Amino acid sequence: MKKFGLALQIVIGLMLGIAVGAIFYGNPAVETYLKPVGDIFIRLIKMIVVPIVISSLIVGIAGVGDIKKLGKLGGKTILYFEIVTTIAIIVGLLFANIFKPGAGVDMSHLAKTDIKTYVDTAEKASHSIASTFVNIVPKNIFESLMNGDMLAIIFFSVMFGLGVAAIGERGKPVLSFFHGVADTMFWVTNQVMKFAPFGVFALIGVTVAKFGVGSLIPLGKLVIVVYASMVFFILVVLGAIAKMSGTSIWTIIKLLKDEIILAYSTASSESVMPKVMEKMEKFGCPKAITSFVVPTGYSFNLDGSTLYQALAALFIAQMYGIHMPISSQITLMLVLMVTSKGIAGVPGVSFVVLLATLGSVGIPVEGLAFIAGIDRLLDMARTVVNVLGNSLAAVVMSKWEGQYDKQKGLAYVATVKETSKQTLKPTA
Repeated sequence: MKKFGLALQIVIGLMLGIAVGAIFYGNPAVETYLKPVGDIFIRLIKMIVVPIVISSLIVGIAGVGDIKKLGKLGGKTILYFEIVTTIAIIVGLLFANIFKPGAGVDMSHLAKTDIKTYVDTAEKASHSIASTFVNIVPKNIFESLMNGDMLAIIFFSVMFGLGVAAIGERGKPVLSFFHGVADTMFWVTNQVMKFAPFGVFALIGVTVAKFGVGSLIPLGKLVIVVYASMVFFILVVLGAIAKMSGTSIWTIIKLLKDEIILAYSTASSESVMPKVMEKMEKFGCPKAITSFVVPTGYSFNLDGSTLYQALAALFIAQMYGIHMPISSQITLMLVLMVTSKGIAGVPGVSFVVLLATLGSVGIPVEGLAFIAGIDRLLDMARTVVNVLGNSLAAVVMSKWEGQYDKQKGLAYVATVKETSKQTLKPTA
């Protein structure tokens, strides 16, 4: 017998899900029996994310206890996020211009998918820069908790943590309570992760059975270009940032291999947020920085999503034969820099952002209906980039603040390597 690690279990679930979906393509029974399993897993993830973010942030911020230091960290973090997401948009535009995935696509051979739910969501989520910052401040924290409004939750947790630090000794019982909550929720996370292979099997099985592998063929060039651009961004852009920060993107990929496979399989960044925060802290990033940077990045640092949005916008323009001069592409970049921020909790966020963006640069929003059927496969790729980008951001900000614990990071890497060797050894 060999002891299978979580990553291998998830891969097996993914392969079996694809096989079952392909065999029973078009059979409604697949959705009837498998969808509840996938829904339960996603609900379990959503159940643990908010308590972990709140407790970790309060403990971390109370440890800093200095509003000036926190303000500096916040300003640097937002600046870093804006720079990296802008680079992601530029990479998306470059790949679309060089490879022209939409050129020569025959729309008569493409299946249309209903995008009414995305349109409705886009209308509700439309926002300006001002409203984005206004909505960061919750008018009712319990309402924000119920809606999973992460930016408002982060704001409240930061203020609460500062308050705990400010009252000194009287705040210690409160701090001990949230320490306990954080430790408890990380234990719960480890138990939920044991269900991950079944959740992945169900989610991918339903997707393949619904859309089929054949739906990829007419848009194969788009899929290839999106995946190639994501790989380029990870290896070249994030690789260069990691090197400048004194680490390696390969090291981070190895540390997060379980989370990367899970994020790819579920197309959900939320599914790995708790484990990413835990591992980045073990890698040498302070709790205060990790618990602030990683959750905030899920609203402001969606590198994979912004890259895809830029590429998809030009794909649709090319498909309709619309010429996009440099001036229009610069406008598209500027609009995406605004519309892609602050709505990470919205379902189908990339589609919602594209709906809010395309009309402003003269691209028909109807074109989204042609790629909605394969969006799940593209979402899987951009989710991996989002996760890696936010993980690396925690390291970058820790280094920038001079608080990265190199020895702790090296010790954790050594432990992970030793654990991997033990996992491969036969057991009785």
